[in-house]
This record gives sequence, C-alpha cells and structure tokens, in this order.
Amino acid sequence: MDFSVYLLTLLSLFSQCTAQWCYQSQYSCDDTCRDPIRWAAQFPSCGGLRQSPINIVTTKVHVNGALPPFNFIGHTNTINVTVDNKGHSAHFALPQSVRLTGGALPGHYRAAQFHFHWGGNGRPGSEHTIDGEQFPMELHIVHIKEPYGSLAEAEHDMAGIALLAFLFEETPDDNPQLDIVIAALGRVQTNGSSTVIPDFRLSDIIPSDKDLHSYYRYVGSMTTPGCEQAVAWTLFHRMISISSRQLESITQQCRFWTGQPMMNIFRPTQPLDGRVVYRSKAGAAMGSVMHWWVGAFSVLLGQRV
Repeated sequence: MDFSVYLLTLLSLFSQCTAQWCYQSQYSCDDTCRDPIRWAAQFPSCGGLRQSPINIVTTKVHVNGALPPFNFIGHTNTINVTVDNKGHSAHFALPQSVRLTGGALPGHYRAAQFHFHWGGNGRPGSEHTIDGEQFPMELHIVHIKEPYGSLAEAEHDMAGIALLAFLFEETPDDNPQLDIVIAALGRVQTNGSSTVIPDFRLSDIIPSDKDLHSYYRYVGSMTTPGCEQAVAWTLFHRMISISSRQLESITQQCRFWTGQPMMNIFRPTQPLDGRVVYRSKAGAAMGSVMHWWVGAFSVLLGQRV
C-alpha cells in the first residue's frame, strides 16, 4: 500500500475512534473511545437524572391498577424486516403498520425498530436487572409517539418514545422462533452490512398478548448516546426462552465498528434518583390513566398528588 494512502487510512480510523462511543468491552481505541462511564462528557443527557437501565427492587415497586393491557396492532402481520449492523448493535427495522396503544401510554405509537442486548463468554447481558440479577439477554422494541416523525422529534416529549423490554431466561432446549433472528445476525457480521428477513412476524418472537398484562413501568431514557430522557419504559414479567447454544451463537456472530467481537453490549444500571417504578395489576379496575401520568410526573418533580 502507498504510504500516503496508509497514513490517510490511519487518520480516518483515529478520527472515527475519537468521535465514537463504546461499550466497556471495546478497547481498540486506547481510551480515545468513550465507554459508558464517560458518555456524559460527550453526550450531556447521559448524565441526567432519568437515565436507563435501572435495577428494579421488587419490594419497592408500587402496584398500580391504572396500568391496563396493551393493544398490539400489526404484530401478527407478515412483513419484511431489514437488519442492519450499526457498529454497536444490530437493528431490525419495523414498518409503520406495527403500532401500539393502551398500557396507560398517552397516545398512539408506531414501531421503529427492535434490537437486543447480550453478554458473551457465558456471562449475562441484559440491561435491566431485577433485585440485582442480570439476565442472559434483553429485547427492546422501540416505538415513537404520533405524530412525531423521528426519535429526534420525539425526544422533546417526556413520553415521546415507548420502549417495550423483554428479558430472556436460559432453557435446555432451543427456542425455534429465534432461529430466523440468529440466522439474520449471521448475515450482518460487519459494520454497515445489512440483510432482509422475509415473511417475518413480530408475534413469533414475543409472548402472546394474553401473557403481557403484567409489567413494570417507569420513566427513563434511551440506553445509548444521546441517552434521550423521553422514554416510557415497559418491562414485561413474562420472559422469552433461549438455549445456551443459541446464546453462544448470537454473541459469536457480529462485530463492532472497531472489528472486535460484538459482546457485552449493555449499559450498566443507573441511579433511580427518586423515580418510582410501578407494576401493573392484571385484572384490576382500570382506574384513571390520566391520574397515573400526573402522579408519575409529580413524583419526578418532587411533589405528591
């Protein structure tokens, strides 16, 4: 290679490293790439008081009967899903026909994408923890409140983004519904690569509607920079099964933008900072949804209603 071309390549790589953020597991940039502890230096919102993920302490959760079931729209439709390696994770783009209402959310939401967080080398990789326990993997389905057209527009609304989260539990047997996802990850191993999953249904990988009446709710942020504090979080009690073989396959396939194996892609839990975590009460009276939102926001402001 010509020396000048080589030098330009090195400079380009160095520039990319200094401009990027990293997970803790990435070391190729020799501390020029900001890991989660230093995200706030480059992205101020990451140092805010409503950050995610969190550790949910079950003895401190408030049961709230005003958290009704969700209305899932388009989750059983057959769709084509584009999968992109974004350099930090793989995103599965969802069409606007996949929508969400109910669940005490203040409006109608359309789906944008879903992605996973995982560990590596047999270690857990969920972002949220329950009573200090970290789980094998976590699925996030990102929805944007209408009429916002993008995450950038929605981030100015405290509930502009609705994020549905599912934890995974390890089981002896494979979950055959995940095979199509694992195969797609194998086709997007490098940063910038993409593929399409034809004839995909979101309902194939998440539990059925009747199993999704029980969940935790709190207000928080996106878990990657810029950590926008505009998320109504829903973490379902019902988990998704995955085998150790499938977990290993997932963590061995993709690579970061630095070229390293894409492992341990999770942000550490953040302080609760006075927020309240609520739990739905399946079958309870619906109560006043508006009262729930007023109560939740008042707690954030240090007030009581």
